[in-house]
Amino acid sequence: MKVATRQVKYGTHVLEFTLHRRDRKTLEIAVEPDARVTVVAPLKAPVAKIDEKVRKRAAWILRKQRYFFQFMPRSVERRYVSGETHLYLGRRYRLKVTEDSEASVKLKRGFIVVCAPKPKDPELTRALVEGWYNQRAHLKFNERLEVSLERFPEDQMFRPKSLIIRELKSRWGSMSPSSRLLLNRRLVQAPVDAIDYVITHELCHIAEPHHGSAFFDMLEKVMPDWQKRKNHLERIMA
Repeated sequence: MKVATRQVKYGTHVLEFTLHRRDRKTLEIAVEPDARVTVVAPLKAPVAKIDEKVRKRAAWILRKQRYFFQFMPRSVERRYVSGETHLYLGRRYRLKVTEDSEASVKLKRGFIVVCAPKPKDPELTRALVEGWYNQRAHLKFNERLEVSLERFPEDQMFRPKSLIIRELKSRWGSMSPSSRLLLNRRLVQAPVDAIDYVITHELCHIAEPHHGSAFFDMLEKVMPDWQKRKNHLERIMA
């Protein structure tokens, strides 16, 4: 399968899309939840005709992108001082920064307690909290991956080759063509049911790369309440 990246102009907009060539008769245009545009075209379809099709659907593409933009993760400016609230697994915890010669972060009675040699240094507190989130993300995501795999009858066919965790700006997760699962580190702040939704959603992409009817049929089968979980994620993490 050939893959290329192309752009077309539509008024003041420049639409970028990923072009996939397949042995098929029709052309399909899809806008993914992270606002990326994917075009699947017949092997011999002329590039000029593909560009023209995308240009004709430009208004629809832009509407879909605006719709998805409203649900993307939003960066909230944090000061990392005592009293500030932070999410973990869907629950809000108040930050409590105390002085201690040995740095540590732990959950305790509704607080994220940060012990630091310089408690009035917000950058040090930030680094400690982010490191703690990263550690918890690796632990929790691997745990929920195993739970999510149990939803599939032939679970080993849907096991990703690797799990990568990064700070992402515009999406909660993705599945690469080589079956490598990428998850947003911020997802560890979401409720467990929402984490399971994102992981299960991405596992379905191993069998169905695009958001066509076959993909949603599979998602509905393995997770009938996926829409409720998705809405929960968007509401909590907005």
